[in-house]
Amino acid sequence: MHISKLIELVVTSRLTSHMCFTFNHTAQQSAYRPFHSTETALISILNDLARSIDNGQVSLLVLLDFSAAFDTVDHQVLLSMLSNRFSVHTVQSLTALSLI
Repeated sequence: MHISKLIELVVTSRLTSHMCFTFNHTAQQSAYRPFHSTETALISILNDLARSIDNGQVSLLVLLDFSAAFDTVDHQVLLSMLSNRFSVHTVQSLTALSLI
């Protein structure tokens, strides 16, 4: 296993537990939550679209792929935002993320 993947797993685990503990996510947030997956998100979207159509509303679905966007993020800016907006101040999480 590459060190970057190991760091990613550690950071994801710690950030996920922190966000679940502090409730810093919306009800629609599917990523990194137990019992929520892309399948759950897809079902929710399909349900919302079907309800809109049933109500005679026009619906538009725009899908964006941000999978490579993380590679272009300035990690110091990300660390600052995690600290300021989500109260992630633990030395282990911030140090692990700054190693990426």
